[in-house]
Amino acid sequence: MTLRLEGIRHAYGARAVLQGIDLAVAPGEILCLLGPSGDGKTTLLRLVAGLEAVQAGRIAIGGRIVAEPGRELPPEDRRVGFVFQDYALFPHLSVAQNVGFGLGRLPRAERAAAVEAALARLGMAGFAGAYPHMLSGGQQQRVALARALAPRPAVLLLDEAFASLDARLREQVRDDTLRLLQDAGIATLIVTHDAEEAMLMADRIALMRGGRVEQLAPPEDLYLKPRSRFAARFLGPVNSLPVTLQGGMAHGALGSLPAGLPDGEGEMLLRPEGLVVLPAGEGVAATVEACRMLGAHRLASLRLPGTAAPLQARLPPGQKLAPGTRVGLALDPERAFVFAADMPR
Repeated sequence: MTLRLEGIRHAYGARAVLQGIDLAVAPGEILCLLGPSGDGKTTLLRLVAGLEAVQAGRIAIGGRIVAEPGRELPPEDRRVGFVFQDYALFPHLSVAQNVGFGLGRLPRAERAAAVEAALARLGMAGFAGAYPHMLSGGQQQRVALARALAPRPAVLLLDEAFASLDARLREQVRDDTLRLLQDAGIATLIVTHDAEEAMLMADRIALMRGGRVEQLAPPEDLYLKPRSRFAARFLGPVNSLPVTLQGGMAHGALGSLPAGLPDGEGEMLLRPEGLVVLPAGEGVAATVEACRMLGAHRLASLRLPGTAAPLQARLPPGQKLAPGTRVGLALDPERAFVFAADMPR
């Protein structure tokens, strides 16, 4: 079933947190709400789940309106599963009892079968009698997900569901969850402030800023075709270089590229992997200030003559540069984004 949000606005007193949200999530699609803390992402999930009343706009699931001003379908009747950031497991209930908590309307035998199937799907079949305090963080996350999926929801909501896990476990649990969601075919809305996580998980990303959707696009388009400085910077690190806009071109220290903007001053934002390091004598001359290993790749700091700050280049595997080395630089136009000086930041 499709989840549709139309004209959603919400405020806490005088503070507006959502300012006109229009989104649709198709069956089997994973849409990620990405953005800074405090920009209304979790509030939007709570409105979909029925934990808060809609003040303006409407929410529909499978074509049925479940929320609009003055009309709210109870949470238990919306067919929405919710995985909270802290998992919200009941400490006094066993794993099986936690997973079966939302299945009270089913006959006992059907409820037991649904719990067993949900735990098996998450690889937790052997923990039915355990209690939350006996589980690791990753196991608790799986139980929370099993509880959300057991009633066979039409929509699944995840609010920073991997944030409390350490880096290695987070990667594993996230990958397992992604495979499960892809198999389940449920319209899924995920909240995160981690751009890498959003790009890994989502079919589309809604980048939020100030209670509005700044840009809605597939991960690759959002990363390579940002419509604003904010979008470019939020999706990953960038180098900033001044440029002059003239005749539809942007001219700067690393050369020129098409810009399609009015004449004047501007700014080029260049991804670290879009800064290409060449042998000395090619491209634009620069000096290596530092080169540090960051796992699978190295990050080099490179100084152009007359610039205030060094540029950061992500080197391909195996490439290493010694401080003081003279090199040449060029840019990859696909990873360079130009904005006029008077464009919003």
